[in-house]
Amino acid sequence: MGKTADLTVVQKTIIDTLHKEGKTQTFIAKDADCSQSAASKHVNRKLSGRKRYTTNRENHSLESKIDSRIWVNFTKEWTEAGVKASRATTHRRLKEFGYSCRIPLVKPLLNPRRCQRRLTSFQMRASFVFHLETKVLDSGERVEKLIAQVD
Repeated sequence: MGKTADLTVVQKTIIDTLHKEGKTQTFIAKDADCSQSAASKHVNRKLSGRKRYTTNRENHSLESKIDSRIWVNFTKEWTEAGVKASRATTHRRLKEFGYSCRIPLVKPLLNPRRCQRRLTSFQMRASFVFHLETKVLDSGERVEKLIAQVD
């Protein structure tokens, strides 16, 4: 114990409620039965830690979305629901809920242009029909050719 006595839980709640009502520190101290300096120190204390970026309601909405689904882009879904949270915040909340997930270290190499190119090339390959043509030459050799035809 220092110069000011330790406050009980009841005294702390009285100080907090009266401070929210806008009462002076001397009035609060008389009502809570403590010194003015003790009331001042409790009112002006610094709360440790960083303020949470998301509310409990937003956290609950994320948790209800994940129930039993495979990892999808929850950040996108969460922002569509009206929550402004970064990818890292979403990842952190998922870990708090007990899910294991990872953020890829390298961005996927397929940009929209490459995706379109691959899609067209696959579509072109799908339109070809391959068949094996076998010919027997006069010398008795068999020659096989792979012939592609477009449907």
